[in-house]
Amino acid sequence: MRTITLPEIGTFEAWRDEARAALGAGIPPEELLWHRGAGEADLFAQGAPASTGGTVSVPKGFVDLARLVVCHRDPERFARAYAVLWALRSDKRLLEDRADPRIDRLNRMAKEVSRDRHKMTAFVRFREIGAPDAPRRRFAAWFEPTHYICELTAPFFVRRFGDMDWSIFTPDLTAHFEAGKLRFSEGQPRPDLPEDAAEDLWRTYFRNIFNPARLKVDAMQSEMPRKYWHNLPEASLIPEMIATAQARAEEMALSAPTLAPARAGKITERLANDRATPQPAGDRAELLAALNACRRCPLWENATQPVPGEGPLDAPLMIVGEQPGDFEDLEGRPFVGPAGQLFDEVAARAGLCRDRAFITNAVKHFKFTPRGKRRIHQSPDRQEIHPCRWWLDRERALVKPKAILAMGATALESLTGDRRGLLKRRGTVEVLDDGTPMLITVHPSYLLRLPDMEKPAMLRAFEADLVRAVQMVA
Repeated sequence: MRTITLPEIGTFEAWRDEARAALGAGIPPEELLWHRGAGEADLFAQGAPASTGGTVSVPKGFVDLARLVVCHRDPERFARAYAVLWALRSDKRLLEDRADPRIDRLNRMAKEVSRDRHKMTAFVRFREIGAPDAPRRRFAAWFEPTHYICELTAPFFVRRFGDMDWSIFTPDLTAHFEAGKLRFSEGQPRPDLPEDAAEDLWRTYFRNIFNPARLKVDAMQSEMPRKYWHNLPEASLIPEMIATAQARAEEMALSAPTLAPARAGKITERLANDRATPQPAGDRAELLAALNACRRCPLWENATQPVPGEGPLDAPLMIVGEQPGDFEDLEGRPFVGPAGQLFDEVAARAGLCRDRAFITNAVKHFKFTPRGKRRIHQSPDRQEIHPCRWWLDRERALVKPKAILAMGATALESLTGDRRGLLKRRGTVEVLDDGTPMLITVHPSYLLRLPDMEKPAMLRAFEADLVRAVQMVA
């Protein structure tokens, strides 16, 4: 067993050099023991491998991932990173396999370190400690990170506060920026820092941005965990502001103006028109003629034609997709491109007869960005989904389906007003305002984009959703 002791300053660079040397020497992960700082010596350990001076080629992204991972507090972080580096010799695409337990663990560690860095940039509070007549003002701050992020995060403060000298003390490492140069020293216990005028500025700022009507204590504590409160001057206001939030919100409501400004009337009228109950559907010919003249959003300007729904008007099942693609835009029919072909294939296995369902899209025109001779699909936004819901409501009034199958986030937003949590809601049935049951699933185009390893399981789940849709209208 070989032991490698890494320095507390320049840890990542040292790990990178030692890992390169070990890899060049052909030493497997199980024969290396990694330490940060001066730890207990292993009586039976051998020295670190001598560097071969060669270069090691790794996939793009591994260096950035390892830079975050070695800052984690997990004692096995160096070994985990080296184990993946060792495996990359024979599998260059290993990083793309997020289902691999080794890659999943490294990604989660990197995410935790990134979150800790964000907290440090948000919650460091400097206090002035320099002499008033000094040529450069001097400040100091204390912070207690969860991971070893001081060295990694210090350049942020150099960019933000380059016109002053400062020190950030943490239990593990201390960063000093003096006369334009950044250096590091050992960690220290919490220093006794004096209060300054900036403390009152933070309290004033926090009190003025606090909205008692939108208070969510759990969300606030998630973004501002209690472990940081004792370092934040504004945190002293939190208990009192929470206790008085309801009374302040009621006071704000009572003091609000009772007469809306004149411009609000026009906005309210426009929203009412957009949300108005559709006119009687009439027949299909009338609906198609009106759709061809649609100017409710700008998508008609570049699209070849609108793509209406198709299928029998007495269909018990309505299938709602997201928007036409390139093939659908040219042919004027829904679900005839690659996603439509995949849908037909899975629907056949599930016993769903396309000819007995009414198939349509939440948005009727193709949204795209030209790129040479190609038209690249773009997801519709709220300003395009909501105006087009008027047409979907008319199709629903015309068909009167027993059940609806909503495929994809755009269909979900059009039918319910909320696209969030599609994968969590997939496979569930929600009831729409008119009482129609709606089964939620993914869009076939999502399945086409999945990595090969994930596709079989999601295809089986998609087929199960189609089977259930058939059962709902049986």
